[in-house]
Amino acid sequence: MSSSLQNSFSEFCNKNKFEINKKQTEILDSLEKFIFPRNKLLNFFSKKNYSCFYLYGNVGVGKTMIANFVYDQVNLKKTKFHFNEFMINFHDYRHQKKDENTISEFVKNLKSKYDFIYLDEFQVTNIVDAMILGKLFENIFLKNIKILITTNTKLIDLYKEGLQREQFTPFINLIEKKSIQKELFLEEDYRTQSKDNSQRIFYPCNEKTLFKINQKFRIFTKNLKKEEKLINTKGRVFKIKNYYGGLARFNFKELCDQNLGAEDYLNISQICKHIFIEEVPEFNEFNSNQQLRFITLIDILYEKKIILTLSMNSSLDKIGTSKKHSETFKRTSSRLHEMTMSKYS
Repeated sequence: MSSSLQNSFSEFCNKNKFEINKKQTEILDSLEKFIFPRNKLLNFFSKKNYSCFYLYGNVGVGKTMIANFVYDQVNLKKTKFHFNEFMINFHDYRHQKKDENTISEFVKNLKSKYDFIYLDEFQVTNIVDAMILGKLFENIFLKNIKILITTNTKLIDLYKEGLQREQFTPFINLIEKKSIQKELFLEEDYRTQSKDNSQRIFYPCNEKTLFKINQKFRIFTKNLKKEEKLINTKGRVFKIKNYYGGLARFNFKELCDQNLGAEDYLNISQICKHIFIEEVPEFNEFNSNQQLRFITLIDILYEKKIILTLSMNSSLDKIGTSKKHSETFKRTSSRLHEMTMSKYS
C-alpha cells in the first residue's frame, strides 16, 4: 500500500475512532493494486487483466467501510450502486427499450459515464437476475469497466439452491476467471459492540409494548401533520397510511406480506427519514418469503441510512430464521442491532 493511501487510511480511522486492523489494511493494499495496476510499484496484477475485485466476508467486519474509503480515493469516472438499485436500473432500461440489444446498449451507456463501478451488498435471490447476470457482466468486462463487489457470500455459494442454478454457473465461472477474490475475516462484529443500550426496539408484542411504542411515536410526531402518501412503482400503487413529514409507521404485514420488492422499498425510502415497523414475527420455514422481503427491505433502509423503531415478537437474538436464508439473515440481524441504536443516523 502506498504511504499516502496508508496515511490517509490511518487518519480516516483515527478520526472515526475505528480500530486499524492488519487484515483490513491487507485488503486495502490488494484493492489499490487492482485499481491502479499501471503504477510501477504495483504492477503485479496488470499481467492478469483482472476486471473485478470480489470482496466477501461475514457481517460487520468492515468490508463496506474499506470499499467506501477506497472509492472516495479513486480519481476515475465512477459510481456506486447498492446491487438492488443497479438491477432495478437495468430492468427499467430493458422495459423502456424492449429490443434484442438491451444488454449491450445498457453497458455502452454505462461506459460513456463510468470506468469504475462499486456494487455494494451483492446477492442473487431471484431467477430473473440469475439468468441475466452472466451476459451483463460479460459485456461490462468487454468494455473495460472495473467492478468492485462487496458481499457476505463466497462466490461459489451465490444463488445456492436457487431455481435452475445450473444456468447461473457460467456467471460464477466468469467472475472466477476475471476477479481477484479476497475474504475479510474477523471474529468480531463491530456493529454489535456499542455500549449504548438505549435501543429503539420493543418486545414482545403485547399491550405494554404497544403503549411504549405509541408513546415514542407521539414524541416524534408532535406538531407534525398526518398525511397519506401514494407510492407508484410501475403502476403498482402502495399507500402509506401513517406518514408525518418524513416519518412513517407500518405493520410488518403491510411491507412484507404482499407482493413488494426492492424497487417499492427504494421508493418508500426516498421520502422517509425514520420508519416504525410493528409486529415483526419470528422467522421460520413457513414465512421464508416474508423473511426474504424483510431482508431486502432492511438492506435498502440501511443503505439509505433510515432510522428504525421496531416492535417484535422476540428479541433480535431469538428472532429465528428459515434454513434457506440463515446465512443472509446474519447480516440483517447485525444491521438491525445498529439501526435501532439511539445514536444511529
